[in-house]
Amino acid sequence: MRPIGRTAFTLFMFTAFALLIALLVVLPQRLAFRGAEQYTFFTGNTSSDCRIVTTDCKDAPLIRLTLDNVCGESATYRNLDIDKFLQSVNGEVLFTETLSDSTNYYCRADLPYSVAFYGQTVNLHICVKESGVTVASPIIFGGY
Repeated sequence: MRPIGRTAFTLFMFTAFALLIALLVVLPQRLAFRGAEQYTFFTGNTSSDCRIVTTDCKDAPLIRLTLDNVCGESATYRNLDIDKFLQSVNGEVLFTETLSDSTNYYCRADLPYSVAFYGQTVNLHICVKESGVTVASPIIFGGY
């Protein structure tokens, strides 16, 4: 290989390696939630045309890159300290709804999506069930 070709190849490899490292650092930062067992993306313009894409957490950053019109995200945990979680997202509970199998907290937090719900801007929904906890921004679409 000539010196110019070798230099160009080395520069290309260095750039590709730097890009790979940057992606590994940046991709997980694009998610609204961390540390869950399962991750769900909601795509579309409204809840009526919402498409639900569910994946495990390790694949979520790459799946996120392939989706258009993401309008919400959801994560499911076996256990979650809700008070600690609310502190981590600067969250405030606006109102609570208790159903036969769950308790739902509708909140305002430092998260990327929002929706008008019962006359308030909600961007965090927490559903606590015996089987685990699901958190979503803005709300859990498609049932919970």
